[in-house]
This record gives sequence, C-alpha cells and structure tokens, in this order.
Amino acid sequence: MNKNVSALSRIAARKSRLIVGLMSGTSLDGLDVALCRITGSGLATNVKLEAFQTWPYEASIRKRILEIFANTRINFQKLTELNAAIGVLHGQLVLKSLKKWKYKPSQVDVIASHGQTVFHAPRFLYPDAKRNSTLQIGDGDHLAVVTGIMTLSDFRQKHVAAGGEGAPLAVYGDYLLFSRKGEDRIMLNAGGIGNFTFLPGSAKASAVFVTDTGPANTLLDQTVRHYYPGKYFDKDAALARQGIVHPTLLKALKSHPFFRQSFPKTIGPELFNMEYVRQAQRASGTERISVQDLLATLTRFSVETMADAIERVIKRKKTFQLYTSGGGANNPMMMQGLRARLPQVTFHKMNELGIPGDAKEAVLFAVLANEALAGGNVNFGTRSKIPSVAMGKISFPG
Repeated sequence: MNKNVSALSRIAARKSRLIVGLMSGTSLDGLDVALCRITGSGLATNVKLEAFQTWPYEASIRKRILEIFANTRINFQKLTELNAAIGVLHGQLVLKSLKKWKYKPSQVDVIASHGQTVFHAPRFLYPDAKRNSTLQIGDGDHLAVVTGIMTLSDFRQKHVAAGGEGAPLAVYGDYLLFSRKGEDRIMLNAGGIGNFTFLPGSAKASAVFVTDTGPANTLLDQTVRHYYPGKYFDKDAALARQGIVHPTLLKALKSHPFFRQSFPKTIGPELFNMEYVRQAQRASGTERISVQDLLATLTRFSVETMADAIERVIKRKKTFQLYTSGGGANNPMMMQGLRARLPQVTFHKMNELGIPGDAKEAVLFAVLANEALAGGNVNFGTRSKIPSVAMGKISFPG
C-alpha cells in the first residue's frame, strides 16, 4: 500500500484528529487559520478550538486577487500563477501559525483548505450557462508540499456535481455542531454575502434549511475601497452612521429578480458589485449623494434583505434563537437594524456556543474534512435540497 494511503487510513481510524481549517472569504481581508481537535463524526462531532489566528493579506496579494476576482474577462496567466501562489502563501501562513502556537507540522493530521473564491456562477445569473459553477484557487498540492501535511481542498465542486450551487456549505457544520433539540435556531453569517442556516428544534436533517440572502458586507467594502484608497472597510460603521438612508435608492437596490427567487439560492460579487450600485443610483437619480449617505443606504439594504429572507422562514413561529457570525456581526449599525426588524428573535453571539464568530467558517471547513475522513453518514434527504455528500479532494505531501 502507498505510504500516503496508509497514513490516510490511520488518520481516519483515530478517535480524534488535529485539523487545521482555513478560510478566506469574498471580503479578501485575509486568511483565517483554526487549529481544531475533533472527535467523533456526524451528530456526535465535538470540536475543541485549540488556537485561532487571522493573517491579513498584504496589499500586493489583495491587488492580484482583485485583478481576476468576479471578472468575466481575465488574464489566464495571472490566474494560473495565482492559483499556485495562494496555495504556497496559505501553506506558509499555516507554518507561521503552528510555530506561533508551538506545534510541529507532524502533529497535525490534515489541513482543510477552502481556498480563495474568484468566481461564483449559479446558472440563473448567466442565460447561456448550462450548469452551476464556482471556482476557488489556492492549489491543495502546493499547500501540502509546503507544509508537509496532507490537505483536503476544493470542497465546493462535489456540492455542484451533486446538483447544488456550491454554496452555502456552512449548513453541514452548522447542523452537526449547533443543532439542539427543542430549540429553533438561525445561524446567520453576515460575511461578504449574507446567508443563514435554519436548524429546527426537531434536529432532523431533512428539515434543515440554508440559503444566501444577498449582500452583507461586500457592497460596503467595495464602496469604501472605491472612495477611500488604502481603506478596506467601514470600521464600526463610522462613515455610514454619518449618513442618511435614501428610500428611492434602497428601492432600486432591492428591485433585482434575485430577491424574488425561491429558496435556496446563492449569489456573489459577480452580481453585487460597484456596477450594480451605479445602476441603482442612475435609476433612482441619487448619483450625487454623499459617500456617507451611500454607505448608510447600503447598510440598510443588507439589513432588509437579510431580515426579509429570515422572515420568510420564521413568520409562523413564535420564538427563534439567532446566532451571528461574519464581519457584519461586528457592525453595530447592521446589528441594530436587524434587531429592529426581527423583534421576535433573540440575538446571540457565536462565542456563546464555544466558537468565536470570526473563527466559525474556518472551523466548519475543518468539520467538513473530518466528515470526509471519518463520517459521511448524514442524510439530508431530497426535500431540503442539500446534497448528502462528502466533500474535499485529497493532496498528499509527497
């Protein structure tokens, strides 16, 4: 037997595994690295977060990503080089993290790498598309060779192959880690794109529900980058709080057919970008408003579309517990708006469940890797439209 296959078998058979989960989202702010001790699988999965670190991207790598990010016309040489370069960079940041935490690479069983999304294309968005598609770069082989650690990567392709849109994937970890009998929960991730998982109090996989809602931070971050070069986001909504909401612009922003589509659905910056904002401003005659007013209106846009989507799920229920994660959880204006729109919901922060909100997505990819190695027995059924698949491609270190 090949030594790598033998090692894979031993790792899968262990009672617990030490897994490094990696996440870099559409906000392009950096790489989240979560060191997780995971025991069990399925609903018996238990995660202990040993350490967590976010490494901000340098301006040079962010610039390279933005050259191809969500663009339909790109330089393929740049894409090909960046695929390897991000794999190498992420590998170096894993080694840097382990050194900081005083762990040796040989102590880690596997790395679970989400990679960097550069294009997400649900079929409905492109009239000539024959199928759903999505692309994450940051080659797993490069990551494995740089670190010497077996790596699982490219998780989203199996989801697409099984009939999904490649997102949201948080539902798998949300269900395994955070379901609680007798309590209806909403796991809201206000990242670049907003999405939420509904976890029913029955804890039945077939009743779980997940969808994207539209933009959370992506339009806010893009606007800040556009008008304030060198600034990447509106910290604590300091700029947005100086502005006022323009109802005509808000109506134009909410007019896209995406918001009337049935659930579940996914989307990305391929639709919600600065051109989308400019079109809405032209349609509403608000091209001359201040940047502060624009940010205030975009914040309300994110709040209303997230709340609208959640209300479509919970309208007949009395009480829900909502747990927030993603950058939006740290935006006081966004959270205040959501609380006002959803008075029937009790809001919580993710750390009440033992996982910091900033670490959640990296932890969830570690859980996906654990399921690929030692689980894979959860069946969501056909009603939920969640593919019941094990995800992740395996890269051996040698």
